[in-house]
Amino acid sequence: MHIYLASQSPRRAELLQQMGVDFTLLLPQSAAEQQAAEDLETVQAGEAPAAYVQRVTALKAQAAYARWQALAAQDGAAWPAQPILCADTTVALGAQILGKPQDAAHAAAMLAQLSAQTHEVLTAVAVVDRGGVLHTALSRSLVQFKALSAAEIAAYVASREPLGKAGSYGIQGRAAVFVQHMAGSYTGIVGLPLFETAQLLQAAGA
Repeated sequence: MHIYLASQSPRRAELLQQMGVDFTLLLPQSAAEQQAAEDLETVQAGEAPAAYVQRVTALKAQAAYARWQALAAQDGAAWPAQPILCADTTVALGAQILGKPQDAAHAAAMLAQLSAQTHEVLTAVAVVDRGGVLHTALSRSLVQFKALSAAEIAAYVASREPLGKAGSYGIQGRAAVFVQHMAGSYTGIVGLPLFETAQLLQAAGA
C-alpha cells in the first residue's frame, strides 16, 4: 500500500508507519500555497467544532488533489495516481474551538481553560481516491484533565511542547500526566484515528 500524505505532522507520519502504510509527502510547494492552507483554518462565524474540522479537512484534501494534478502534469512518472490522505484535529470546550496557540501566553491560557474540565477532541480524516472522489470520517473522543496548578502549566509551556498543537497539548507527550480519563480513540486524539483511517483507505482502493 502506498499513498500520498498531505500533512506536515510527524505524529501522523508515525501512525501511518505503525499501520504499515508507505507514503510520499504531498505538501505545499510555495509560501503562497502554505499561506492558503493556513487561511483555511480560520473559523467561520457560528461554526460548530465538528463542522469546522470536517470543512477544513475536506478543503485541504481538495487542495492536495489539485497539487498532485499539477505535479503529475509536469512529471507523471514521478507522481503516479495514488490515494491522498489528509487529516485535521481540533479541541472543543463546549462550543468553543481551541486551535493551535499563537504563543506561549496563549498556550497557558488555553491550558488554564482545560484544567479540571472534560473537553472533546475531534479529528477529521479525508482520503481522495485515484478518481478524485472524496471519502471522509470523523473521530470524536472525550478527555478529562485533572486540576492543573499554575506551576504545572508554566513548566509544560516552557517545554514548548504545546506550540503547534490543537488545544495546546499533545497526549502522546508530557501532557499525558494531565489526563484523568479519556473515552474514544487514543490515536484520534494524537491526530490520526487508525480504525477510521484503515476503513477509508480500503474504501479508496489503497
